Amino acid sequence: MTDRLCAEDVTLSYESREISRGLRLAIADGGFTVIVGPNACGKSTLLRALARLLPPVAGRVVLDGCDIHTFPAREVARRLGLLPQSATAPDGITVADLVARGRFPHQRFLRQWSPEDAAAVASAMAATGVADFAERPVSELSGGQRQRVWIAMVLAQDTPILLLDEPTTFLDIAHQIELMELLADLHAEGRTVVAVLHDLNQACRYATRLVAMKEGRILAEGAPEAVMTPALVEEVFGLAALVLPDPVAGTPMVVPRGRDRTRAGQQAGLAQAG
Repeated sequence: MTDRLCAEDVTLSYESREISRGLRLAIADGGFTVIVGPNACGKSTLLRALARLLPPVAGRVVLDGCDIHTFPAREVARRLGLLPQSATAPDGITVADLVARGRFPHQRFLRQWSPEDAAAVASAMAATGVADFAERPVSELSGGQRQRVWIAMVLAQDTPILLLDEPTTFLDIAHQIELMELLADLHAEGRTVVAVLHDLNQACRYATRLVAMKEGRILAEGAPEAVMTPALVEEVFGLAALVLPDPVAGTPMVVPRGRDRTRAGQQAGLAQAG
């Protein structure tokens, strides 16, 4: 069986500035793929292309065997859901109304709101912990609360493929882990999940496949234990680090070396004594 979502020799640009050239990436069906890399390396641009928001200059994005741009927008929205990096809610819209917009791709001229729609919205709000402020305007919420509302809207869309661009933005550490566990549960249920993350340790703990990017290129991809090495962290991020087994999950854990502050402190003490 071929992968449902692929980038085939894709070249991407904004206006006249080329971001990536000749990218090839197959998203594993039923997998949890995490894209990592430094800022401005092309991660979000690639995700936008996979979601049909950015047409390639060359090459194509393939969804279910066809160029994704041959599908109507509503049909694409039934097959994949996207959480963009930054989203703006309409003025005055409530949490419940925004989450309900995730059901738009499932609406028809003769089929409006249904019990299935109501159940999908309620389930998404419960899963993301936003049900308690369903009637509040989104504009009154904190950044972390708003982020969970947007995630709820994507979940309400109920698609087999989920694309999430930095989904843990604005979330405190407890809610970050809650979200990553939720995504892991969705993956275990058979969803295909693709996420852009900055936290390398979360990426290694939850991903079944890592994709490491730098300067618009894919430098490495594969299982976290194969990809996440000190050499790769140095090459991609310019950071000297150890890669050790996570004491909880056993997955790779990146520990930056930083400065040897103990030795620096000893040297400073000797200098003062002298």
